[in-house]
Amino acid sequence: MRLSAFLLLISFFVIASSCLKNNPEPAYLEVNQWTLQSNAALSGNEGELSHNFSEAWVYIDDEIVGVFEVPFKIPILKTGLVNIKIYPAVKNNGISATKKIYPFMDVYEVNTELITNQTLTLNPVTRYTAVTNFWIEDFEDPLNLNIEVDQNTSALLTTPTSNEDLQWFNGNFYGKISLNTSDSSWIASTNEQLSILKNREAYLEIDFYNTNSLLTGMLWVSPSSIVDNPNIQLNAQTPENVKWKKIYIDLKELIGNSPNGSNILQSLKALLDEDKTETEIRLDNIKVVYFN
Repeated sequence: MRLSAFLLLISFFVIASSCLKNNPEPAYLEVNQWTLQSNAALSGNEGELSHNFSEAWVYIDDEIVGVFEVPFKIPILKTGLVNIKIYPAVKNNGISATKKIYPFMDVYEVNTELITNQTLTLNPVTRYTAVTNFWIEDFEDPLNLNIEVDQNTSALLTTPTSNEDLQWFNGNFYGKISLNTSDSSWIASTNEQLSILKNREAYLEIDFYNTNSLLTGMLWVSPSSIVDNPNIQLNAQTPENVKWKKIYIDLKELIGNSPNGSNILQSLKALLDEDKTETEIRLDNIKVVYFN
């Protein structure tokens, strides 16, 4: 071996050894799925505690580590006493690429120790903040629903006593709309005008089970007019794979574009999808959640 090649090989091992020494072995952070608990300050006004916090924003000592889909386990190149903050996040408007901290929830925070080659496991808990406002329809009082069905609609909204496929978050009832070629439309809105300030966070939450598409929207109500603004469509699921889902729909921009002095009605619209003869939509825990 030539002397130059030998020296090059020696230099490589020296550099490699130095790199190993300068890159200590990590500690590990394991985060399980979110738990949503009631906030005593809200006196139960937050309704049923269903959620789909699929993501987490992680900060250690107020420096962002990253955004991760729960559950996850990640290496942390930091050890010793640390402050960990984990924020519940959602797929904004159901879009996987847009993972946003849900603004109405408390951060999960813990002061703890990270130890090299050991795993710290956290089970994060969150609550709606005490200053959150709600409009809710959970169908638990079928004789006094907070939804007003358009008089020109043909399909009925029912809360059958023999609900099939009840989930824990359904309580005793959910709303059901059956569409067919005779009853092919259903249009409704909140029966209470919501005075939501511009540039404040506002979301629509819905638990849904649908073999027909459902269009969410917003009505701007002023003394002189009612303007209909279509928003996010919930696409139909196939009958063989249909299941309950939850979505978080961002209303802030739509409200921000409303005329000054307008009040807000949340609207829902379903027309029988093309090439279908019979479909079904189930709804529950419809919430307009907002700050004022």
